[in-house]
This record gives sequence, structure tokens and C-alpha cells, in this order.
Amino acid sequence: MYGVCGCCGALRPRYKRLVDNIFPEDPEDGLVKTNMEKLTFYALSAPEKLDRIGAYLSERLIRDVGRHRYGYVCIAMEALDQLLMACHCQSINLFVESFLKMVAKLLESEKPNLQILGTNSFVKFANIEEDTPSYHRSYDFFVSRFSEMCHSSHDDLEIKTKIRMSGIKGLQGVVRKTVNDELQANIWDPQHMDKIVPSLLFNLQHIEEAESRSPSPLQAPEKEKENPAELAERCLRELLGRAAFGNIKNAIKPVLIHLDNHSLWEPKVFAIRCFKIIMYSIQPQHSHLVIQQLLGHLDANSRSAATVRAGIVEVLSEAAVIAATGSVGPTVLEMFNTLLRQLRLSIDYALTGSYDGAISLGPKIIKEQEERMFQEAVIKTTGSFASTLPTYQRSEVILFIMSKVPLPSLHHPVEMGRTGENRNRLTQIMLLKSLLQVSLGFQCSNMMSALPSNFLDRLLSTALMDDPEIRLFVLEILISFIDRHGNRPKFSSISTLSDICVLKLKVDKCSRQDTVFMKKHSQQLYRHIYLSCKEETNTQQHYEAIYGLLALISIELANEEVVVDLIRLVLAIQDLAQVNEENLPVYNRCSLYALCAAYLNLISQLTTVPAFCQHIHEVIETRKKEAPYMLPEDVFVEKPRLSQDLDGVVIEFLFLQSKISEVLGGSGYNSDRLSLPYIPQLTDEDRLSKRKSIGETISLQVEVESRNSPEREERVPAEEITYETLKKAIVDSVAVEEQERERRRQVVEKFQKAPFEEIAAHCGARASLLQSKLNQIFEITIRPPPSPSGTITAAYGQPQNHSIPVYEMKFPDLCVY
Repeated sequence: MYGVCGCCGALRPRYKRLVDNIFPEDPEDGLVKTNMEKLTFYALSAPEKLDRIGAYLSERLIRDVGRHRYGYVCIAMEALDQLLMACHCQSINLFVESFLKMVAKLLESEKPNLQILGTNSFVKFANIEEDTPSYHRSYDFFVSRFSEMCHSSHDDLEIKTKIRMSGIKGLQGVVRKTVNDELQANIWDPQHMDKIVPSLLFNLQHIEEAESRSPSPLQAPEKEKENPAELAERCLRELLGRAAFGNIKNAIKPVLIHLDNHSLWEPKVFAIRCFKIIMYSIQPQHSHLVIQQLLGHLDANSRSAATVRAGIVEVLSEAAVIAATGSVGPTVLEMFNTLLRQLRLSIDYALTGSYDGAISLGPKIIKEQEERMFQEAVIKTTGSFASTLPTYQRSEVILFIMSKVPLPSLHHPVEMGRTGENRNRLTQIMLLKSLLQVSLGFQCSNMMSALPSNFLDRLLSTALMDDPEIRLFVLEILISFIDRHGNRPKFSSISTLSDICVLKLKVDKCSRQDTVFMKKHSQQLYRHIYLSCKEETNTQQHYEAIYGLLALISIELANEEVVVDLIRLVLAIQDLAQVNEENLPVYNRCSLYALCAAYLNLISQLTTVPAFCQHIHEVIETRKKEAPYMLPEDVFVEKPRLSQDLDGVVIEFLFLQSKISEVLGGSGYNSDRLSLPYIPQLTDEDRLSKRKSIGETISLQVEVESRNSPEREERVPAEEITYETLKKAIVDSVAVEEQERERRRQVVEKFQKAPFEEIAAHCGARASLLQSKLNQIFEITIRPPPSPSGTITAAYGQPQNHSIPVYEMKFPDLCVY
């Protein structure tokens, strides 16, 4: 019966006849539109027939593909597209299965036109919002096939471009179809992301440099002629923009693997471009997840080449700057901790010349240069990222970096590298460089918050080191913190200007918080400035930094008391050059004279006291005529003109403390304080830095308080320690050490040679003595408190304190009613 119906067209099912009628005799005539309208009306009227229509169309299409009748294939796909667009009934799922089977058949074909045709149909289907969900549909084949098309290597360039663009559009369609449907297969699974993301990156990286453009969230108009790179970028943006919190990791990991496999970290241009696209596409609150992925990847590549690590750090820098505008969250200190750890590892690599700790003499020079480049990249990244942070987070980062700087102490010996180079020194330099980058442009209205005590103490401890490079970094860091109005460039060179108005300084009144800061830390700052001037290894850069620090303190933190102290400090520096107890070279002495002249010229004009300005001007003019080697214009030049005879400096060449005290005292300044010479305070830091000698210990008074009873407040008279007493103490201490060493030797010898009975008796006697002492201590400790009612007499006529219970005590009447 069914065979007869198949031969006779009138007896065939109506849906088959309607399907057959849409195909013309000549495929070039195209789809019969009137018959297509009848088929569409029938499908809408009888939706239960839709799955049979799809199955029959699929059967015809597969037969036409096998017979190479591609005209009819195109007509069948056009009919399917129209039916999909028109029908949204509940039974469309079975029809879609037939449709996807036909699309898969076209994609499996070797004909590029059929692949493109199938892709276009799939894209149209992806844009349809279905009324009913599907529980069993799978897109694994389409992800694999579209990804394969994205890597097409067809000989014809035009066909290859079309196939790649079709593959990208297909992946875009899969994402749109599945990303928001929880019942579909999870497109964010690694098995799918590992195919989709590399396919998009593969097309993105083949864009010509001339056509490259800065990635921005704006999309190009659809009507413009696109290339695979632009289409891949737009698809990647759409993919990342749809990523939820839990899917970011699966989307970023393939990017990192792709950059590793294709060695794209070293040119770093493409890597930076990729992560700019990522950071601008994802939701701002997810930015810290990308930063964490990059940090983990940097740790995973700790033993990779320095160029690779430098590329990752550069990418991290760009991504972190973008992420800082959104939400970085708890990854701030994590990022800096990772960078500082990589910095320390890089220092070890540079010292050993190997990534595994073994000494490698061959490529050491090349690796060391590469490690230096990597270290500079890390330092640059710390500065660029910190500049985007708010003030409170930046302060935490500054304290965090400073806590990592190794300081000289008795408990932290100096670590030496295998090549003999000081590993701690390199670490200090690199961390201080990072700290300097972080502190640049740091704006904080309260200096107590900008320079807290724990930070300032550690920072100034490094200022006492012998290394001139470290001292210079400390000075620059202090300057960057104090300079809050951008005056530092105006003091980049030392000079004696006749009118400082040309500098156009931004001077603000010292706030109450700054006054409190200077009262607490001013002497500490003055002391380190003074000690820095005593260094023989100082260069012109050091003196320029000291001059800038003095000038900025005068502008940012100065009141009348600070001005007086600064003048006293600078006059003490002048005495340091004149007396020359430190045996400084000629250049250092001339530099100190010139430094004092430049600063006093500045401060005299800032104070606007005419008599003070006149005295400074007279001395400077005298020096210009007879002693130009004491002025900055002749000292701080490429070829300084110095004088070998500085011991015969006449009084006319010097700034006189008595004269300055007189003229400033008449203007309301504290003349008594000005008359006192500045003497730096000495601390334990001098002992650690090997600057403190016995001769520098002046007027040290030791007071011993009697502790016999709390009622007594008598004090032993202060004993003055002189050279003789110190000499005697040193000699006595040596003798005591020798006696102690001899006693220990005798004890050891006794325990080695004496018989056991003698040793046991000796130890028993000591134990008895110890027990008796403990009994005495316990007796004193547990003795009851004195009785408020007086004492009673015990046996042997000795008065004994007796404690009366509280409930038996008689208290006087406190109130009278």
C-alpha cells in the first residue's frame, strides 16, 4: 500500500507534496515563493507535522548533497530558514534536530560554499529565541567544526578569509545560543573554551600592524567590510562580556596557554592588546580575577626566560592600571608581594647566572642583562599600578614594601652571593627603587599619615649605610613624600639666585598636623641630613638631593621654629667643612660651602628679613670676587674649579652665626636658640652603621635610681663618664672576660676528670643551696599584709604583722547624718 502511495503523487502525504512543490524544475529559478507560503501556512496550522516536514527536507537535502545537486541544497536551506523564522510552537524541538543535522551535513562537506551556507543558516537559527527549552541538544560538533574553520589554510586567500570568517560567526552563534540557557551544555567548560578562545586569538593575531587599532569597547559598524581579525575581536568581546564570576578563569586560562605556546610574551605587543580587550570587556567587578590569573601565571613561569617574565609583568602592568579604575579588592598586596618575590628571585638569578642555583659561567652576561631588564619592568609596574590606587591603599603598599627592605642589624648578617656580590645590597637597591616609583606623585595632606614613625625609622636607617646609591634613593624618597606642590623640579640644580621669584614657588602655610609632625620628627630628619653631609662618597647628585630636601622642608613644613633649626643645621654643615674633623676631600668641602650658600640665599629670601638678606648677599658677593670655589656656580658643574687651600678661609667668606642671630633676633625670631650651635643626637643606629666612636660620646650622664623601697626617692649623684673612666671600663671588661673564660675551662675540666661521687656531692650541695634560697623567697612572698589595727608581739619579743579578717575590722564613721 505504501509503495503504491510513493509512486502516485496524489496519494502521498500532504506535507510531502507541499515540500516537493517548493522545488522548481530548474534549480536556477530559485525557491517557488507561492508554494513556500502554502508550506508555511500548513506548518503553522498543523504544528504536529513540523517535525515530519523537517525530517523530509533533511532527507532530500542529504540526497541532493550526495548527487552534487547544490542548487536544490540551497533551496532546501532557504526553506528551512523561513520555516524557523515563522514557527515558534512547542514542537519545534524535533524540527530543530533535523535542521541541525542538515547544517552538520553541510559543514562536513569539503565544498567551501556549502560550509559557508551551513554557517549562515546556523547563525540565523542562533538569533531565534525559542519558546520552549531543549534538554538534550548538543553543540559539541559545531564548536569543534567552527573552530577548525577558524584555522583554515585554503590555498586561495579570498576563500580562506571567507571560511575563517564563517567559523568565527559560527562560534559567535554558538555562544549566543548557549550562554544564557542554563539547560544547554555549559559552553564555559574547559573542553569548549580551549577550542573557542584560541581560535579567536589565532585570527586576532594575524592583523597587520598598519591596520592595528587601540582596543576600545566601541564596535565597528556592521556595514563596513570586515576582516577576520576585527570579527574575532568583536566575538571575543561579546564572549567575555557574557562571562559570569565563576567563568572568568576558564576564559582566561586558554589565553595564557595560547600566548605560551606561540611565544607571544616576548614581543608583548599582542599580549598587551589581548589583555586590554579582556579588561575592557569583562565586568569591572571581575577585574581582580584576571589579575590573580596573571599573578599565578607569573609564579608558574618563575624559571622561564627573563624576557618571558618581563612580558608577563608588562601585561600585568597594563591590566592592573585598567583594573584599578574598577575594583581590585584584596589583590593589591598580593600583587605587590608577588612582584617583590619575583624581584628577589631575579636578583638570585643574576648573581648565579642560572635558574636552578648552579653557577653557569657561559651565558651569565646575557642572562644578567636580561634580568636587569626584568627588574626594571617590575619596578615600573609597581609604580604605574600604585599611582592608580587611593591614598589609603597606597600608604599600605608603601609600608609593605619598606617592611621587605633588609636593614643592617646584629640579628641579620649580610648575605653574600656566590659571586661575592652583596645580595642584600641588590635587594635594598631594587626595593628602594620600587618604593621611589610608588612614592612619586604621592599626595597626602597629613605628613603624619604619609610618613608614620615605623616607616620613617626604617627609611632613615638605610640613610646611614655606606653605599652612596642607597643613600641617594633614600633622599629622593623623602623628597617625593614631602613635595606636595610640585616644587621639586625647581630645585633640580643648586644656584644662588638673586631673586627667587623667577622660580614661581607654590608656598602654603604650615598646617597644624605638619607642625605636630615636625615637633616629633624634625631632630631625626636634621640628624640624618647632617650625617649625610659627612660622607666622603657623596657626589653632585647627593648634594643636589640634600639641597632639594632642605628647600622643600622650608617650603612645605616650616614655621619659625623650623626655620631657626634649619639655619642652625646649615651653619653646622658649614663648620663641618671648615673644621674638617672628618678629613673630607677638597671637593666635598667645597660642595658643603656651596650648599650652605645656596640654601641660606633661599631661606633669607623666604623669610624676607632685609638685614638677613643683606648679610647673605654680602658674603656671596665676596665669594664671587675672591673665593668662587665656595659657590655652586663653580662647584656643581661638569669640571668643578676647586681650591686646594681651604684651611686659610677668612671670616669674610663665612656666614656668621652671631650676625644671623642678631639680625633675626631683631625680627622676632628666637635669638637664644639661634646662638646655640647645632649638635646632632646620637643613637644606636650609629653603632650599627659604624659611625659612632668613643670620642663622639659627649656629656653622657648615667643616673642609677635606688630601688630599696618605694618610699625613698634618693638618687645616687650622676657620674660623668670621661675618657679615663671609659678606658678603665674597657680594660676591666677585658680582665673580667678572661677570668670568666678561665672559670668555664676549669668547670669543664672538673666535670671531665673528677670522680662521679665528687660531682654528685657538688651538685647536691648546690641543690640544697638553691632550695634554701627558694624557701626564703617563698616566705617573703606569702607573708601576710600588715594589719590595719596594728601589730602584735610574737614569741621572742619580735613584733609580727597580723592580718585581721575584713569582717572583724572596725572602720570609722565616714558620714554624719
